Amino acid sequence: MLKKGGLIIVHVLKAIMKKMIKISNYILFTTSLLLVLVSSILIVLLERESFPTFFDGLWWVMTTVTTVGYGDYYPVSFGGRLLALFLYIFGIGLIGVAIGKIIDGLAIYRKKREEGDIVYKDKGHYVIVGWSQKAKFAIKEMLDTNKDIDIIIIDDKEKAPLLDHNIYYIKGNASEKETLLKANIKDAKSVLVFSDDNINDGQLADGKTLLIASTIESLAPDVHTIVEVMEEDHLKNFEYINIDEFIISHETISSLFVRSAFRNGVSNIFGQLLRRSQGDDLYYVPLKEAWKTYRDAFNDLLQQGATLVADRDKLNINRMLDESLSTDSELYVICDKDTYKQILERK
Repeated sequence: MLKKGGLIIVHVLKAIMKKMIKISNYILFTTSLLLVLVSSILIVLLERESFPTFFDGLWWVMTTVTTVGYGDYYPVSFGGRLLALFLYIFGIGLIGVAIGKIIDGLAIYRKKREEGDIVYKDKGHYVIVGWSQKAKFAIKEMLDTNKDIDIIIIDDKEKAPLLDHNIYYIKGNASEKETLLKANIKDAKSVLVFSDDNINDGQLADGKTLLIASTIESLAPDVHTIVEVMEEDHLKNFEYINIDEFIISHETISSLFVRSAFRNGVSNIFGQLLRRSQGDDLYYVPLKEAWKTYRDAFNDLLQQGATLVADRDKLNINRMLDESLSTDSELYVICDKDTYKQILERK
C-alpha cells in the first residue's frame, strides 16, 4: 500500500513538473518571485526568534530552494517545518524549472548569435557588409579607434566569422531589405560595403556591390555609406546612388606599388597614416570659436604639436591660410595620439 501511494505521489509530481515546463516564462518567473517573497515573510511571522529579520528569512528560503542548505537557519515549529516541506516539494521544483529556462534561454541566444539569427535594435552602430580579410582588419582598426562601438557583420556564412560582446553577426543577403532591417540599418552610424573576394571578375563583383548599395540607400539614405569598388571605370554606374565615399581597391594598391617603386619609403608614409598602431596618425579636430581663419587654426594646432593638413578633401591648406573658416569645415591634422588627446581636452 505504501509503495503504491509513493508511486502515485511521484506520478503527481511528474505531472506537476510537466505543467510547470509548459507555463509561459512571464508567469513562471513571476510565480517564482512571489514564492520566494511570500515564503520569506511567512517564515519570519511563524518563527520570529529563529528568523528575526526579513533578510534572514530570505536567506533561508534561497538556500532551501536552491538546495544549498547551509543549516545556519532552520525552522523548529510545526508551522515553520510545514512551510519547509512545501518548499522541498514545490519550491525546489519551481525554482529548478525557472533556472533551467534561464540556462536554456542563454544557450538558445548564443546559438542564434552564432548562426546570425538575431535582430539588432540599438543605435549608432557600424555595419560591415561582406566578410573578408579586409573586413577583419577593418574591425580591428575600428576597435583600436573606439573600443566601445557596436559592429554588425552581414554575410551568408553558416556560422559567425567573428563574435564578441560588441560584435554581432546577421546571416542573409545584404541586397535584401529584410536582412538590412535586421541590422537596424536606418539607425546605423556608418555602413562599410566590401567587395566580394569570392568573385574574381571585377565587373561582376562591382555589380553585386551596386545592388547592395542601392538597397542600402533606398532604406537609409542619410546613413554614411562607404563602398569598395574594384575598378574606377565602374564608378559611373553608381552615379544615381547617393554613396558618400568610394574606395577603389585595385587602383589604390597599384598606385601605391608604383609610387614605392619610384621613391623608396613612400609606402611607409601611407601605411603609418592608415594604421593607428604606430607613429603619427590622421585625426579629425572639432572647430573652435577662436579660429576665424585657417591661419588661426593652423598656428594654434602647430603650437600644440599637430599639423593641419586638410579641410574635408581640400589638401591645399597652405594656400588658403587667410581664408575664413566655414561652420561646416571639417579639419584634419597629423599628430600622435597623446597630442590629439591634449587638443581635445583644450576647449
